[in-house]
Amino acid sequence: MFQFFKRKAADLFTIEQKERIVNAVKTAELQTSGEVRIFIESKCRFVNPIDRAKEIFDELNMYNTAERNAVLVYIAMSHRQLAIYGDVGIYQKTGATFWNEQVKTMISHFNSSDYVEGICEVVLSIGDALATHFPYDKVNDVNELPDDIVFGI
Repeated sequence: MFQFFKRKAADLFTIEQKERIVNAVKTAELQTSGEVRIFIESKCRFVNPIDRAKEIFDELNMYNTAERNAVLVYIAMSHRQLAIYGDVGIYQKTGATFWNEQVKTMISHFNSSDYVEGICEVVLSIGDALATHFPYDKVNDVNELPDDIVFGI
């Protein structure tokens, strides 16, 4: 199990697993104007992973969505840290309890070495919350952010 955490971030998942995660992002975004991104790296440069997630959120220009409804799922594999960072629009509508539950869900899956399932389940749950508060508008909706996984070092 610990060998998993010693690999480079981009090599942590098979092609099929990466496709499954990207498909979860695409599925989550089908019913919402909201956006979800996944960022995975080996090590977190910060003590608090939420600080790193915010930095990445800014670097990826995720605050540029029209309704401020983007969400970043951040994972530092070898440091075993994760965070979910939602922009002001979605965070205000869901509150801290929702986000804490999503983190607990991921941790539960990660503790069972079921990383892909944990990521996908949380992404789909975030998609449901986004759809509740920011429903899909087939006339005006555009995919404002890429759906691919971003891998750090």
